[in-house]
Amino acid sequence: MNPYLSKILVDIAEKRLKKQHTHKTTISKKEIVPLVRRLQIELSHAVSEYIFIIIGVFSAGFGLKGFLLPNHFIDGGATGISLLLENITSLKLGVLLIIVNIPFIILASKTVSLKFALRSVGAIAMLAFVVHFVNYPIITEDKLLIAVFGGFFLGLGIGMSMRGRSVIDGTEVLAIYLSRKLSVTVGDVLLIINIVIFSFGAYVLSIETALYAILTYLAAAKTVDFVVDGVEEYVGLTIISQEHPAIKTMLTKKLGRACTIYAGKGGFGHDMVHKEKDIIYTVVTRLELPRLKTEIDKIDRKAFLIMGIVKDIKGGMIKRRPFKD
Repeated sequence: MNPYLSKILVDIAEKRLKKQHTHKTTISKKEIVPLVRRLQIELSHAVSEYIFIIIGVFSAGFGLKGFLLPNHFIDGGATGISLLLENITSLKLGVLLIIVNIPFIILASKTVSLKFALRSVGAIAMLAFVVHFVNYPIITEDKLLIAVFGGFFLGLGIGMSMRGRSVIDGTEVLAIYLSRKLSVTVGDVLLIINIVIFSFGAYVLSIETALYAILTYLAAAKTVDFVVDGVEEYVGLTIISQEHPAIKTMLTKKLGRACTIYAGKGGFGHDMVHKEKDIIYTVVTRLELPRLKTEIDKIDRKAFLIMGIVKDIKGGMIKRRPFKD
């Protein structure tokens, strides 16, 4: 790491430790090193997440201005609502993107987390800026290509933003909220929302435009699935680590997530065969997975993680309780 950046992290770590231990006059290197390592992990993960968001914003902007906007196409979700309103009002798309997403962001602050909502505000504001000020070339006038590739780049943008722990289309937040309340899948809720949008589009614009909008939505949805394996999917995570007590405490106390503990024994090498260890199993959503990985890295960077897709779950607290901030 850059020496200047390392010095900044050391200074931050010293200040934090002095606040925690006001009775101490000096802080030892042994206390500083673990905190600096955690700060390095937080910084590297944060940088990668913001890179995902930036790529997502410019990709979505390209899909909108390079394909959909010049040809008066619409999409599903909050973006589709904004595109539809642009066709029937005098407001600019950049302004509409912010206005339409405000209720969803407020909902996100209550159902997901405040940090997630703030990241989403930044991502949506950046998308509005890009749509308003960045000039993209108009790629094609072929309606089929517009629907398919416009949806592809828009879906890529949404998916990359989600990997950066934010959204640029707030209807996913509403879908997650309703799925917890009504015990239906997020996919079903999104389908109902978009049926309403496309029906209104057929009435206001034309049936042909609505049909192309459905194709755009399908292309975008499949791309999002490819990028993040679907917003409604859960991940079953098995954690094997020498630091299992600290990881268990982090899961239950810091993140507020339940876990199951298995008793296991090491099976590699002569010294490990009979050594007992706890094996931790928990289930998180795709939006929560990046943060959980960050927290595990802070405790044990050599932890062995086994991740498997869980299509849906029933019971427990995961659908009703997001991570703590």
